[in-house]
Amino acid sequence: MSTLKPEINDKDHIQGDDSASVTIVEFGDYQCPYCGDAYPIMKEIEETFGHQIKFVFRHFPLANAHQYAFPAAIAAEAAALQGKFWEMHDALYENQYRLNAELFDELAETIGLDLEQFQKDSTSEEIKSIIEDNFDSGIRSGVNGTPSFYVNGAKFDGGAADLYQMLKESTE
Repeated sequence: MSTLKPEINDKDHIQGDDSASVTIVEFGDYQCPYCGDAYPIMKEIEETFGHQIKFVFRHFPLANAHQYAFPAAIAAEAAALQGKFWEMHDALYENQYRLNAELFDELAETIGLDLEQFQKDSTSEEIKSIIEDNFDSGIRSGVNGTPSFYVNGAKFDGGAADLYQMLKESTE
């Protein structure tokens, strides 16, 4: 059985309650159409289950298949340095249909980032290594495609809709 490696730590982007009974980790790619489809379902899971859920996102850009996956992950990490990872995360998925090289600056402005700082941070080696570490964590955890979900540290066999169903059944 595949388990999450490394465990969730302070380098992760975490949304939700520390006392949550369910921790979901998604390995995702901002250009992957399946991740795009999963995004509104994940939002619904967060709204429906609220405090019961802690949500973590790790980057798994399939750069060979998706030209903008790695640059999009960089944009999210550059936004994180200004405390707006989740805003950029949401904006990238909500604008996935028009992902291109010009979009990142536009989204940075839209979510209220300091654009000059954002552009400077986007070239940082440190950000690249965060994304590579996330990717490596995915490989070590047995990720073989995106999105891949881990629930309380164990690989979940199924997509976001299956995850939603499972949570509904386990909280009834």
